[in-house]
Amino acid sequence: MSVIAPAILADNPTAYKEQVGRITGFAERVHIDLTDGEFAPTFTVGIGDLWAPEGWTVDIHVMAHDLGEYVPKLVALKPHMIIIHAEARGDAAAALTLIKQAGVKAGVALLRPTVPATVTPLIEAAEHVLIFSGELGRMGGTASLMQLEKIRLIKAINPNVEIGWDGGVMADNAYSLVQGGVDVLNVGSAIQKAGDPQAAFAKLQQEIAKTGVI
Repeated sequence: MSVIAPAILADNPTAYKEQVGRITGFAERVHIDLTDGEFAPTFTVGIGDLWAPEGWTVDIHVMAHDLGEYVPKLVALKPHMIIIHAEARGDAAAALTLIKQAGVKAGVALLRPTVPATVTPLIEAAEHVLIFSGELGRMGGTASLMQLEKIRLIKAINPNVEIGWDGGVMADNAYSLVQGGVDVLNVGSAIQKAGDPQAAFAKLQQEIAKTGVI
């Protein structure tokens, strides 16, 4: 069954705390974004600023080039999953191996222009593939549903891989994304910027749970 994972993308510890607070009490699986100011044009909080309430299933999305700097430190935190980008200049294959050896779930993210066949070894090694349809380092973006075609191509390479989506998830497209094969819908602004984050989360849950809709 597909899940909604509220996202946190904060450029300072105060904003991070505020975003954690907005989703505490109903969030279970959470997507935390980290950026380096280079791969993504913005800076988020650093690794040392990360924390989460007890009981959360934490996925960390690393929008950074220097995987050798980020991955060992993140592995030490023992999150549920670490997602790196196939397009990072660092050794993505080695990073995925290190993540898995630590008993952490290993994910790889693909930017819009990236064709799955060009990164076949990474998809084969990954346990999760994140289809990135957002804007690097920013909440929002547009959910380009044409990117759903990648799921068929990804599954042809690794049939058992979990599929994530990042970028532009809203109540009016969540059902289409799930029907297209997305397992984890990472949601930023539609929850974090809502007047009632819990109600927004509940609406998204309701949308992805729909069945028999023609």
